[in-house]
Amino acid sequence: MSLRVMLADDEPYILEGLSKIIDWEAEGYEIVKKASNGLEAYEYIKNNKVDIIFADIQMPKMTGLELLQRIKEENLSDAYFIIVSGFNDFKYAQQAIRYGSMDYILKPVSKEGLQEILAKASVLKDMELKELRDNAGMKRAYLIQNLMMLLRGKFEDRHLDYIKTNLRLSEKIRYIHVSFDSIRALDEYDETELLSIKSRMLECCRNYLGANEDHCIKDIPGYEEEYEIGFIYCDYMAKERDITEKEFMEGLSRTFERENLGIPIILLIGKSVDDLSKISHSYSSASTLRSFKNFRERKPIYFYEEEMQVNEKKVALCKKELDALIEAIELNDKNGIDNCTDKLFDEMETASLVSETINMNTNYLLFRLIHLAIEQDETVNQEEVMLYISENVFDTGIARGSRVHTKNFAHEFADYLITLRKNVSRGVLADIEKEISENYSQNLTLRELSQKYYVNSSYLGQIFKKKYGMSFKDYLSNYRVQVAASLLLKSDMKIAQIAEEVGYKDTDYFINRFIALKGCTPSKYRKNFNI
Repeated sequence: MSLRVMLADDEPYILEGLSKIIDWEAEGYEIVKKASNGLEAYEYIKNNKVDIIFADIQMPKMTGLELLQRIKEENLSDAYFIIVSGFNDFKYAQQAIRYGSMDYILKPVSKEGLQEILAKASVLKDMELKELRDNAGMKRAYLIQNLMMLLRGKFEDRHLDYIKTNLRLSEKIRYIHVSFDSIRALDEYDETELLSIKSRMLECCRNYLGANEDHCIKDIPGYEEEYEIGFIYCDYMAKERDITEKEFMEGLSRTFERENLGIPIILLIGKSVDDLSKISHSYSSASTLRSFKNFRERKPIYFYEEEMQVNEKKVALCKKELDALIEAIELNDKNGIDNCTDKLFDEMETASLVSETINMNTNYLLFRLIHLAIEQDETVNQEEVMLYISENVFDTGIARGSRVHTKNFAHEFADYLITLRKNVSRGVLADIEKEISENYSQNLTLRELSQKYYVNSSYLGQIFKKKYGMSFKDYLSNYRVQVAASLLLKSDMKIAQIAEEVGYKDTDYFINRFIALKGCTPSKYRKNFNI
């Protein structure tokens, strides 16, 4: 973007000469105003943005020095100021510098002298913008860091105080997950494409929130797959648009539809809480919806209150049939699972098969199964495991939460419980380490490896992260970069060839990953270590 320039001189031919002496556009500047005296320049600056000012020291109505002094005293502009003078007198230069002039040049102005000053101004402006971006980036990073502590429910008063000071809040707040509707769709995209989609999701969300874009959170804690973003919703966001909360969410949902991301996006609306210190409860409830949604009618928005809280007086809890089904799942009794599921649905039909009846009985079943799994391994995010299982057992024509879907899910969950009891992590992780070392250049996915070694993919992802301190994707990416670093030093292969050799089709993406891990470009790495 061009920097905006104002020229101020009472001699018309001087003004014209300054405007023609160089190609301002080629230098990255745009002349937005030619003022014939200091007062005219002053009036313009009061209402217009200017980046650099060239002003004659002697002008009628207001001199260049007086103009500079007024600008500084009234804090009108942060533009760089250059005094142009025909007086070769040090006292003028001294006075100009005291008032904050960036430079002082004598008439007649030479082309080279002007270009030198403009180059200096460009450097200063770039440094200024970088400092602003860096400061804003650090502030935002610290804000997100504090928000993460609150979402996990592990925070101190200082975290809470910082967010309350730096984020506009309200009496009623919610946590909102913005997620892909189907994790099975992830198989259709490579890592680069997924990151691109996620970036577009984030941009859509920030644009919709406008002045509240700082409420967005890009990286959600605790999940293996990086396919979600989130944000803190405050009730004033809808009120200030003179719409309801539901209309606000529907507007955001339509924004994602118009963007046409290639994957349907859903909103999981956590329960409303009355204080920021309770946001972890809202976050947890939104996370619960992630796994339970697959037993609900497909739709773009899920509210926790609507999906998880039902009027127990109007519906029947088929506790006898549910307990029998849970016992069959725990024993991995295949015939028992089918028979108990049939009895459960027969009983629900007898008790009037309304949506609230189905939801209440499904909630009971899923919460009990989560508890069973936690007893085997409390370190695993069981709700996420349930999300994977419930989605993986879909077949064409099967309705969510139907009799057939519930049977398939129950069988799969019974197998998962067996996996937990066997404590297979040590042997499987050793096998996967070997897979990576031998096939790192291939398109390895956790889902394919989980099928190969008969382990639930979500469970595998979580025990992998527990051992290595990073996700499977990050581990694979780091391994590839380490191999690439070795090839850079031991061969004369081109960067693009090395990128392809270690499994990256996109050279630019490979370079970015390399910089993130090694702190420099592949070329510089090779040069530094081959001296």
